[in-house]
Amino acid sequence: MTQTLLIELLTEELPPKALSKLGAAFASGIVNGLKSRDFLEEDSVATSYATPRRLAVSITKVRDVSPDKSIREKVLPVTVALDKEGNPTAPLAKKLAALGFPDLQVGDLERAQDGKAESFFYTYTAPGSQLVTGLQAALEDSVAKLPIPKVMSYQRPDGATVQFVRPAHSVIALFGDTVLPLTLLGLTASNVTQGHRFLTAPGQRAVTVPHADAYADTLVDKARVIPSFDARKEQIRKELLAKAGGDQVLMPEALLDEVASLVEWPVVYECRFEDEFLAVPQECLILTMQTNQKYFALTDSDGKLRSRFLIVSNIATDTPQAIIGGNERVVRPRLSDAKFFFEQDKKKTLESRLPLLKNVVYHNKLGTQAERSDRVTALATAIARRIEADPALAERGARLSKADLLTDMVGEFPELQGIMGTYYARHDGENEEVALAASEHYQPRFAGDALPSTQTGTAVALADKLETLVGIWAIGLQPTGDKDPFALRRHALGVLRMLIEKRLPLAISEVLADAVAQFGSVPGFKDPTLEVTAFFMDRLRGILRERGFTPNEIEAVVAQNPDRLDDIVQRLEAVQAFAALPEAASLAAANKRITNILKKNEEALAQAGTVNPALLQDEAEKNLAAAVARVQPEVDAAFAAGDFTGTLMTLAQLRDDVDAFFNDVMVMADDIALRNNRLALLSSLHGMMNRVADISKLAA
Repeated sequence: MTQTLLIELLTEELPPKALSKLGAAFASGIVNGLKSRDFLEEDSVATSYATPRRLAVSITKVRDVSPDKSIREKVLPVTVALDKEGNPTAPLAKKLAALGFPDLQVGDLERAQDGKAESFFYTYTAPGSQLVTGLQAALEDSVAKLPIPKVMSYQRPDGATVQFVRPAHSVIALFGDTVLPLTLLGLTASNVTQGHRFLTAPGQRAVTVPHADAYADTLVDKARVIPSFDARKEQIRKELLAKAGGDQVLMPEALLDEVASLVEWPVVYECRFEDEFLAVPQECLILTMQTNQKYFALTDSDGKLRSRFLIVSNIATDTPQAIIGGNERVVRPRLSDAKFFFEQDKKKTLESRLPLLKNVVYHNKLGTQAERSDRVTALATAIARRIEADPALAERGARLSKADLLTDMVGEFPELQGIMGTYYARHDGENEEVALAASEHYQPRFAGDALPSTQTGTAVALADKLETLVGIWAIGLQPTGDKDPFALRRHALGVLRMLIEKRLPLAISEVLADAVAQFGSVPGFKDPTLEVTAFFMDRLRGILRERGFTPNEIEAVVAQNPDRLDDIVQRLEAVQAFAALPEAASLAAANKRITNILKKNEEALAQAGTVNPALLQDEAEKNLAAAVARVQPEVDAAFAAGDFTGTLMTLAQLRDDVDAFFNDVMVMADDIALRNNRLALLSSLHGMMNRVADISKLAA
């Protein structure tokens, strides 16, 4: 017989930031435990539930008894089980007794090959186990393995000490409509849970779940609890959008998750604060509302902050004035603090704060933030010259870029570093590109984030990331496995995105050399250029895969170790177009063959020189030489114009002549002069075929 199984664990309020993971782990642990014990059907469906006070899971089609199993047990090697006369030994009798089969005879056992020796085996049918037994073990295993942020010890009413994430109050274990006799954390299972703390009357707070299939509906109708985490989250999202009206509501997913973890019956109310606070940079107000109060800010259609905001309450009422007023009173001191920090910070210029960077340690092996600022400033200035930006603006932008770390606002809200630098630089009267560089040099902060909008911001952003990559790598703190405490992967991806998407005329080798040069005074500095370059190439492959290029197409370009990336996408698009031609496969295979021939004959090739028409004997090599001479100007012109697709498409004309050459001509002729001339012809062809990419990789 199969029925739906329901397990619920009711607790005190669970940690909101961990709730979603706890709910998923609780459910998956029980499901996996039952599945491993063969209590689930192939089409059993599990539904996870998690609220601030409960973890639960319902599973359809759960067996009341697991199926019988045929088990083939290895007993002992024959040489151990029988003596020299073939009689059973004492170890055999002892082993059979330990297995629970003391009455078995040698004739009851199967004798079979076991590797190089023979062993005795016994096959028997093990009866299935009761659900209660398997579920008890699965439940205990699941609870023991929960990703609990911090274990709490508490005393039960009977005086026993229990360790769990929060004190547990009750357990539901329903198989259909039958309560299973399970225990957990000192609690005995029942079919009774508790309703909403405030929306159910004290005398009606105990809610009976009549059937495992009725769990969600019973909690909604009787307990005033939405048990599904995802359903609550979507309910909050829906109500926020409805209350926002014509405004935009700022709903970071992390904030939605946290708020959904704080309420069991979400209700959205509108609150307001005084317009005078809008004089403070809106990022400060938004951050304090989201971080400290879990409120949802509103902006108009232009992205300007409104003085009204939305809160999510756990109480539904027709008279919410007290709730609204209380939240408005709570947020006011927070906004006042932000206003105070902003006004105080403006009393000192960013430049006046720079000497204090000497008191801030960046890394004990790399010096202070002031020393780092010097390195970034010099590097940004060098990069600005290379990209024809204003070196003076880059120097000024880099010099001021970290000054806001010493402000009160950033001290209170580290997430605002850079953003506040831009506001304060504008207040100080700095050039707009210098002001923007304070925030833009952190970009891109994450995958998909915008790149710096100005040349100055770009130069400082590149300098900041390259200095970090080179410095941190040089002191041996490069990423390992999943650990990347200095976000070097993100820095590398940011550099690559700027080089590619802005099509910057920068050679990786040159900017890395510029970066390395800034560390000359650092004791024990070891140049990590080779390792960082390889790191860039690995990240580059990932970026290009995300753009939809195949591994073979990517290798055709990356295998050439490109030093500049401003045209790499165009090269790949050309390779992609070439690969679609009917001639591509034949030419790629031929190019691979040519590469191997030339690699094996490097010394002879060095002596070969250029092609001597007088030494061309076979018709096929004459035709190929003529074709190469004819096509070369077209290839050169297309390549010079940056028409990489045209460059590769032109090569398609050579297929028949290349195929004929390899069919009819012996490259490695006995005559040295003839052989070297043919190698020279292949070398000329090889150089022309691989100007855009190594097309032999398409044949891999």
